[in-house]
Amino acid sequence: MEVRLSSRFLIVFLLVWPLLGGCTDKPLKTSGGVSSAESLESGNAEANPVTIDFWFAFGGEYKKDFMTNVVIPFEKKYPGIKVNMTFVGTTGNTQASDKLLTAIAAYDPPDVALFDRFLISSWADKGALTDLTGYVEASQINPSDYYEATWKEVQYKNGVYALPWGTDTRGMYYNKTLMKEAGLDPDKPPATIEELDAMAAKMFKKNANGSYSQVGFIPWLNQGFLYTQGWNWGGQWEKDGELVPNDPKLIQALEWMTWYAKTYNMQSLDSFMNLTGQSGMNAFMTGKVGFVYDGNWLLNDLRKYTTKFEWGVAPMPAPSGQKPSTWAGGWSFVIPKGAKHEKEAWAFIKFVTSKEGVLQWARRQTESNDITAMPAANKELHLEGNPNLKVFLDQMPKAYTRPVSPVEAFLWNETFRIQDLAINGKGTPQELFNQLKRNVNAELAKLRQ
Repeated sequence: MEVRLSSRFLIVFLLVWPLLGGCTDKPLKTSGGVSSAESLESGNAEANPVTIDFWFAFGGEYKKDFMTNVVIPFEKKYPGIKVNMTFVGTTGNTQASDKLLTAIAAYDPPDVALFDRFLISSWADKGALTDLTGYVEASQINPSDYYEATWKEVQYKNGVYALPWGTDTRGMYYNKTLMKEAGLDPDKPPATIEELDAMAAKMFKKNANGSYSQVGFIPWLNQGFLYTQGWNWGGQWEKDGELVPNDPKLIQALEWMTWYAKTYNMQSLDSFMNLTGQSGMNAFMTGKVGFVYDGNWLLNDLRKYTTKFEWGVAPMPAPSGQKPSTWAGGWSFVIPKGAKHEKEAWAFIKFVTSKEGVLQWARRQTESNDITAMPAANKELHLEGNPNLKVFLDQMPKAYTRPVSPVEAFLWNETFRIQDLAINGKGTPQELFNQLKRNVNAELAKLRQ
C-alpha cells in the first residue's frame, strides 16, 4: 500500500545525499564468459557459507512466512549462502527507511533490501543503489516476464536498479447494502463519475447533531488521493519522459475533489473520517461508506473478517466518454550501494523474483488476493478464477505508474500538500498546481546544477 513521504524522511534524505555523491558503480567481474553471480547459482556448497543481510519493512507474520516459504528453499538450493532477515520499519508514514539511507551513506548497508519501486529513480540518481544491468544481462533475464509497468519502475537512465516482486492496482469497492437502502440497483455500480456523484448523494445521512452517520463517497479517502483521481479524469503526470504536473485534466480532478469538500462540508467529512479511523478498521469495512477507491489488498481483510453488509468491486469510474484507468504500485528487491556480498545478494534477489521464488511465496496461502509482478505466475496461480481479484488483475497490463524521475518522491509529497490545501479552501486548484509546477521545476534545476 502506498502512502505519502513524511517531512522527517525528506530531511534525512537531503542531509545524507551529499555523502552519496561520490559513489560509483563497480563493474561486474566475469570469469570465462560467465558472471561470478551465475557461478553461485550452480548449487555448489562452500566450506564457509556467506551470510547476507536482508532488510525488510513488513511486520506481522512476514518474517516467519518469508523465512519458511522463500529463504529456506533458497538456502537449500544455494548451500553456500545464508540469509539473515532484519526488520527495519519505515520512517513515519513512508514506504522508505531513513535507517537504510543512513547505512548506505556510512558504507555499511545490508546486502539486500525490500524496496518500494517508485522510489528507485530518486535513490538511483544519487548513487544509493547498485546498477544491476550487468547481472541482468548475464543472467538473461527477460523484461517481458514482468508486467510492463513494474519493469518501467526498476529502470533509470538505461540502468536496471531492482527486480520487481509484488504489485497492485486500484479499484472501486461498493456497499451493496447501502445501495439497496438508497433505492439503487446493487448489481449496477456507477460506471461514470457522473453516476457515482448521483448515487453517492443518496447515501449521505446525518445524526441529530448534524454529523454524518454514513457517507456516499469521499474522493480522497483511502487510495482516492490526487494521483489516483488525476488519472481517472484523463490527466497525465508525464508526457514523452517529461513531467507535466499542471495538465488541465489534473486540475479538473482537483476541482472535483474540492467540490465534494464544499458540498458536503469539509469539517463534517473530517469528523466522519476521524471517527471511523478510531475504530482501527479500514473505513469501508465499517459499513458506513457507500463507495471507496482502494487496492486489491483490501480483499484480504474482507476475506479474513466477516462484514455485516454485502459488497462488490468494479473499476474506478471515469468521466462520461472516457475509459476507466488505474495505476500500479508495489515492491522490488534492491542491492544497496556498498553491499559487502554483492554476488550472493544477486543470487538471492534473482531467486526471490523469479517465477520459482514468486510461486514459493504466493502459494503460502490457499486464497491469496496478492498480485505478483509476473503474469505467468499469476496464471499458474489461477488468480483470474477469483472474480473480485480479476477486476484488479485485468487492469494490470495497461496500468499507469508514477513517473520515473529523480524528483518523483518530491512530486509525490507535493501532490498531497496541494490536495490538502485545496480541499480545505486554502487556494484554488489552478493556483496550487501552478505552485506545484514551480516547485518541481526548481527541484529539477537543483539536480542539474
